[in-house]
Amino acid sequence: MPAAPSRPIRLSCQEQLLPGDTLQAKWDFATAAGYDAIELRGKADHAFRDRLPELRRARRDGVVMPTVCVDMPHFFAAFDPGLRRDAIEQMKSQLSVIAEIGGVGAQTPASYGMFSARLPPFTPPRDAAGDREVLLEGLADMGAHAEREGVRLFLEPLNRYEDHMVNRLAQAAELIRACGSDAVRIGIDTYHMNIEEADPAAAVLDAAPWIGHAQVSDSNRFQPGAGHIDWPAVLGAVDAIGFDGCLAVECRLTGDPEAAVAGIPAFLRRVAG
Repeated sequence: MPAAPSRPIRLSCQEQLLPGDTLQAKWDFATAAGYDAIELRGKADHAFRDRLPELRRARRDGVVMPTVCVDMPHFFAAFDPGLRRDAIEQMKSQLSVIAEIGGVGAQTPASYGMFSARLPPFTPPRDAAGDREVLLEGLADMGAHAEREGVRLFLEPLNRYEDHMVNRLAQAAELIRACGSDAVRIGIDTYHMNIEEADPAAAVLDAAPWIGHAQVSDSNRFQPGAGHIDWPAVLGAVDAIGFDGCLAVECRLTGDPEAAVAGIPAFLRRVAG
C-alpha cells in the first residue's frame, strides 16, 4: 500500500460549489477555506468562450483557474456524427480559452448518460470496433489542438452506468497510447474509480505515466469524508506517482453546503498525514 503523501496536497474546487456571485467572491471564500485554485465548468454552445471577458478580469484579480471540466449534453464519442463534431469543436474552444487564461487543460468523458451496457436494451447501436474508431479519431483531433495551444486534454473514465466505452484507468491509458498525442492524459475521478477499480490505489500506480488531472469525491458522490473511500491509500498513490497538480473537488454536498465545502481541505490534509 502506498505511503501517506510526502508533499502538501494542492486543492481546487469546482466553481458551482463555491458561494459568491463572481469568481472573485468565490476565490475569497476558496482561499479562506484552504483551496489553491478554482476549477471552471465549460457549458455548451460556446458559453465558456463567451465568458472570456469575465475570466480575463478574474485572472487579473489573481484568481487561479488551472482547469475546466466540460458540462454539456453530448460528448465527443456520441453516436450521432453531428453531435460528435459539435462536441469536438466545443472542446477545442474550451482548450483555447483555458490556454488563454494560463490554465493547464480541459477534462471530458467519452460520453455521459448516452448508453449503459448494464441497463436495457444492453446492446448499443455501435459495436466495439466502431466505438474505438470514434474514440481514437476524437482524441487525436482534440489532442493535436491541445498541443498547438500548449495545454492538455484529460480523458475521464466514468462508471459502467454512465458510459459503456471507457470505465477504467487501464482502458483510458490504452486509448491514449494508441491515439499518439502527448497532450492527452487521464483525468481520474475517485468516485468512478470506487465503482470500477478493484484497487483504486493500485490502478493509479499502474496508470502513472498517463495521469494528468484528478477529481475527488467520496464513494457516494458526496464530499470527501462522507463515504468510505480509503483516502490515505488513494492520496498516497497520487503522491507516489509524482502528481503535482491540484486535486479538484467535484461532488454533491451533504449537510450545510458552505460548511461542507469549507471543511474539505482540512479533512483531506488531515487524512493525507
